[in-house]
Amino acid sequence: MAPEQYSHGHHSSVVGAHAQRTAADSAAYLLPYLESGMTLLDVGCGPGSITADLANLVDPGPVTGLDQSEDVVALARKLAAARGLVNTEFLAGNVYDLDFPDATFDVVHAHQVLQHLADPVAALREMRRVTRPGGIVAVRDADFHGMSWYPEFPELTAWMDTYQRIARGNAAEPDAGRRLVAWILEAGFTEFEPSASNWLYATPERRSSFGEGWADRVLHSAFAAQALDRELADEAGLARMAEGWRRWSQTADGWFLLPSGEVIAWA
Repeated sequence: MAPEQYSHGHHSSVVGAHAQRTAADSAAYLLPYLESGMTLLDVGCGPGSITADLANLVDPGPVTGLDQSEDVVALARKLAAARGLVNTEFLAGNVYDLDFPDATFDVVHAHQVLQHLADPVAALREMRRVTRPGGIVAVRDADFHGMSWYPEFPELTAWMDTYQRIARGNAAEPDAGRRLVAWILEAGFTEFEPSASNWLYATPERRSSFGEGWADRVLHSAFAAQALDRELADEAGLARMAEGWRRWSQTADGWFLLPSGEVIAWA
């Protein structure tokens, strides 16, 4: 199965935001299960910031980062080299057809990946295939309709509606967080531990970074291209959304809660 169209794309506003993520803020549910010497596969590794953190935690165990974008894989390799990591490799690949033998890894991790797939259950089955018996598959995904914000600017409501339509037009599921247990069960797992955690943007620094980042995405990333191509918004509408994000980012009382579901499942 070929990779689907990625709703976010790889504009610098997207990749830059992903590069700020850490294992502590994005994979805390997984960290208690990691041990030195484990073999780990990070599916959808992006620019590699989470992967690098995980590599430090399982060192000297080998860690492989996988992403469908060759350009993003190149960024991950540069990050690993800058951090002096010697137990990592980064490859371009397809989650539906992982180029590894059965039972290769102790841990297979995917952060914010399943929400972008037309067949997340098939991806989970493939991830399970390359996990050794008794090993862990760990997944975490946002739930877009679970997001809440204040003040309730109409421009952000329009953004949410447009994003939902873009993602669903790509046969993806933006409300993935609430569906993880259902997908895990359908993929054949019988032992698993669900949880949830949030990202909160409510300080001036975090509001500014998040709001300005989304304003940039709305105007320049794959969000803009897909919205215009599919006539989900016009340029004036996108400009209003971007300005709404900027106004929200500058409010003294602004709040944006972004929830994610997460599951540890044993192969």
